[in-house]
Amino acid sequence: MKTYFSLFVLLLLPFLALAQEPIKVAFVGNSITQGPGRENPKSYPLQVGTILGDAYLVKNFGVSGRTLLKKGDFPYWNEPQFQEVKDFRPDVVLIKLGTNDSKPQNWAHKAEFVQDYLDLISEFRDHMPKDGKVYVILPVPVTRENFGINPEIMNNEQRLMLFEIIQKSGAEVIDLYTPLMDRPELLADGVHPNEEGWGIMARVISRRIRM
Repeated sequence: MKTYFSLFVLLLLPFLALAQEPIKVAFVGNSITQGPGRENPKSYPLQVGTILGDAYLVKNFGVSGRTLLKKGDFPYWNEPQFQEVKDFRPDVVLIKLGTNDSKPQNWAHKAEFVQDYLDLISEFRDHMPKDGKVYVILPVPVTRENFGINPEIMNNEQRLMLFEIIQKSGAEVIDLYTPLMDRPELLADGVHPNEEGWGIMARVISRRIRM
């Protein structure tokens, strides 16, 4: 009897281990995603991790000042975090890039924005399970021009491109524009949310991931 029980336990162990593996979530983005630091619990990605709990393993791969465009001044594609995301082999990827692309030197290449974004999604999907999910995040509003970031491009022109990307890629969407749209006090420099803003972002994203 003991032999059969031991054999049953041995056969069951791999399935128990598999059931306990957390869902791996990767956040890709710029300074808004990096926040006060990739390992800082106040950054909105790590706040998401706290909200979701132990069933999820959340990592922040944000890099300040980076662009989605391959021909941008500081492409995310050239950062070690780009490869780190793929090595992580996430179940869920959330992409919040585009803000720095609205700068004049970068938006000169706007004709390549849609295809570059589709290429980025494809790169990540090649390192994800077949049922993995990619979310395109509609960035928080830009309330005034700062750091060369253009609110007209962000809030109008680029938004239309993001919806095209979502349609063509079959990615999911998370809207962070609407929750902060009428809250300019949460974006002191017109671009970066404050701590209260990060909290709102984290709650919106957590609800969406759990759907």
